[in-house]
Amino acid sequence: MLPASVLGKLDDLAQRHEELSMLLSDPEVVADRARYAGLMREFSELVPVMNAFTDLKRKTADLAAAEELLDDEDHELRAMARTDAEELRPVLQQAEAELTRFLIPKDSDDGNNVFLEIRAGTGGDEAALFAGDLFRMYGRYAEQRGWGLEALSERPGEHGGYKEVIARVVGRDVFRHLKFESGAHRVQRVPQTESQGRIHTSACTVAVLPEQADIESVEIDPKDLRIDTFRASGAGGQHVNKTDSAVRLTHLPTGIVVECQDERSQHKNRARALAHLNAKLLDQARSERQAERAATRRNLVGSGDRSERIRTYNFSERRVTDHRINLVLYRLDEILDGDLDVLVDPLTQEHQTDQLAALGEDSP
Repeated sequence: MLPASVLGKLDDLAQRHEELSMLLSDPEVVADRARYAGLMREFSELVPVMNAFTDLKRKTADLAAAEELLDDEDHELRAMARTDAEELRPVLQQAEAELTRFLIPKDSDDGNNVFLEIRAGTGGDEAALFAGDLFRMYGRYAEQRGWGLEALSERPGEHGGYKEVIARVVGRDVFRHLKFESGAHRVQRVPQTESQGRIHTSACTVAVLPEQADIESVEIDPKDLRIDTFRASGAGGQHVNKTDSAVRLTHLPTGIVVECQDERSQHKNRARALAHLNAKLLDQARSERQAERAATRRNLVGSGDRSERIRTYNFSERRVTDHRINLVLYRLDEILDGDLDVLVDPLTQEHQTDQLAALGEDSP
């Protein structure tokens, strides 16, 4: 049986569905194209929910009718009712589960492209090498999903890997699949320079920031920006950059610094850097809101805080552990080769379970 609070939400949605149906037949609304399109989108989103709600009410009524006959004087009728009730109960439970999934709050950023930031932390050269491993892992995952990945800026490590690498990942539902990757990633392995075979622990931080389609979604006062241009680094040859096309933006109120040197055009680099800054400012605001919500409700998947250790990669045991959901997988090679869904899917399921539980806790 669904909680009263969930049923209350469904009744509210049913009323809204009926209201939208009436509005969409109003000639004045039809004449207003923008309003009509917005209402039609909302109506279309409610249609599958209402269909599932109608189906649930029908199955609930069928079960109630069968249970009423369980005390009938007719022996054969009781037997038929018992069979019907036994068949209907699991069907009703499945219908309830499918309906509640429609009520899970959708993250408006799930369909967005992302800025992926990887920085070497504690561990020196080994941390930089691990940052390179993570960047390749995400690159292979992006390739498997048909996404595009373009590096915006990078600071190579002295012996390989990266001290910092920032990339843009473009494709369908990128943020939905990568949003739980933000946090501290730890590696335990024997460095190539370790002569005595001792295991070292190093760490990198990963940040996944959704790119906003509307660059104006955060108002950035030009007075709050310091814009520096410089010559982009390159491999030399005919493609070496001979002009100051790379752009560095500093947001003075927050101290946030972003740069882009991927494009040969200063104008394009400035636009990319501004989009990146926009995403970081939105992420900062989102983190502040999450911190407020965390005071009242525990987040099972983690806050996404960059300082939070979320995962450990143990090379000697070929083991990967996600500490947020206590998931242990002995599939290190496959995961580093881009098979991230074995981690992403359980995290998503746990997050949805938490959201479903919250539906029952909230008041109508």
